[in-house]
Amino acid sequence: MRASIRRLLGIAATAGILAAAPSAHALDMVRFMAPGSPGGGYDQTARTLGKALVEAGAAKSAMYDNKNGAGGTLGLAQFTNSAKGDVNALCVMGAIMVTGIVQNKPQITLANVTPIARLFTEYNVIAVRKDSPYRSFDELMADFKKNPSGVKWAGGSKGSVDHIGTAELAGAAGVPVAKVNYIPFGGGGEVISATLGGHVSAITGGYAELAKYIEGGQFRVLAVGSPTRMPGVDAPTLKEAGYNIEIGNWRGVYGAANLTPAQRKELTDAVLAATQTKVWQDALKTNAWSPSVISGDAFGKFVDDEHERLRAVMTKVGLI
Repeated sequence: MRASIRRLLGIAATAGILAAAPSAHALDMVRFMAPGSPGGGYDQTARTLGKALVEAGAAKSAMYDNKNGAGGTLGLAQFTNSAKGDVNALCVMGAIMVTGIVQNKPQITLANVTPIARLFTEYNVIAVRKDSPYRSFDELMADFKKNPSGVKWAGGSKGSVDHIGTAELAGAAGVPVAKVNYIPFGGGGEVISATLGGHVSAITGGYAELAKYIEGGQFRVLAVGSPTRMPGVDAPTLKEAGYNIEIGNWRGVYGAANLTPAQRKELTDAVLAATQTKVWQDALKTNAWSPSVISGDAFGKFVDDEHERLRAVMTKVGLI
């Protein structure tokens, strides 16, 4: 009788241990919404984070969906409507999506989904083609101040971080924003071709998007928009050059609508674990991404503050 009781207690204890132990994978197959073109910044972030989640043992696998348009708000709408209550769904977003919401005023906004974490900031570089007459940032800015419309700036779409950053640079240089000759491009390939072909004076964009051309010697970096110099990039910061601004696009992830507190914590913990992996840390170095992780309600407040900041800047420069 006593042996039977001991055996039953042993079975119960083992069952309790198994029940308390976490599963090998917190998530199943993570479905990412990258609200931009394949190969773009949102897509690159999604695919890197997906690999990191798998390496961390926080997910079994990952799949990716791209939906470009309206500053990312089309992808956000599709994500919101299709993923309600799904703990295995993530939407990549960033400053560009916030400006898209401010500009387009869509019916579905970030208020309809669940803030998970900000991941990093990708600071802009200002570069010229290798045979450009501009050998330094001072030379470029001297011409810009003398003849603003004569300097053609190229970057992402109207209202993008590239566009807003160029307008802020003009303001810091005392150049009327109305005289800035900014040429927006919808895709990375188009703006690269325009710069290499000598059709524009300077290009501004995230380092990762231009790295191949910088490292290959086709582009020469004149300045960087980061708070301190970028490792491996021989160029001054805008602040060093005398302009008290930073230009960069942060990126983060949101979860689906209608997550329970437990689901939100599970998803947040998985994402934070992914940022500690070798895959993720290597990507930070390769792409010159500056880690800037915040999560949960703190991230939600940051995004709310960004709405107000970017709305004020866009109003000032005449974009809204």
